[in-house]
Amino acid sequence: MNIILLGPPGAGKGTQARILVEGRNMVQLSTGDMLREARTSGTEMGKMVAEVMDKGHLVTDEIVIGLIREQLTSGKAGGGYIFDGFPRTLAQADALGALLAELGEPLDAVIEVQVDDAALVSRITARSTCGSCGEVYNDNTKPIPADHVCTSCGHKAEFKRRADDNEESLKTRLLAYYKQTSPLIGYYYAKGALKSVDGLASMDKVSASIVKALG
Repeated sequence: MNIILLGPPGAGKGTQARILVEGRNMVQLSTGDMLREARTSGTEMGKMVAEVMDKGHLVTDEIVIGLIREQLTSGKAGGGYIFDGFPRTLAQADALGALLAELGEPLDAVIEVQVDDAALVSRITARSTCGSCGEVYNDNTKPIPADHVCTSCGHKAEFKRRADDNEESLKTRLLAYYKQTSPLIGYYYAKGALKSVDGLASMDKVSASIVKALG
């Protein structure tokens, strides 16, 4: 099973992707993670990524599609793939669709995690992550343990907040999302692939809604 997770920054896509990875043996394909891994891999594609990033240039869609191709042909995913952070544009969606068709891979569902902007600002400005494993905490709904021992990895860790997890930066990121990525909702709706879940529900309820949507 191959799925795309759509939603604005802070909607909880990363958390839900981890739940699917653990529960369904899926592989999460995060654009950022793939680029970081490729940069130090020593492969031809990796050298190309390193060269572009070292020059301070944006990595092209062709390179990202090349990295995704490597992952899809690696045979690592028994349970399928979760596309997280890609596609972001209609052109990327077309390119991904063409790649999947070429490899004979289905796109089983596109899950839109719906959230209210005001609630999103409140959620993101309160979040922090475990410096050891990346587990997400929230001052309001899942506070950092008093002993600073992560409930996920069990390490006594430094808990970090992203520098851009503030209201002003978030508004800029949301504007970019609505301008660039939100057209994908109509794109996949027209293809009959879109399924929406309430991202403001509890983590467990969101997870249950996604499982139900996937069938």
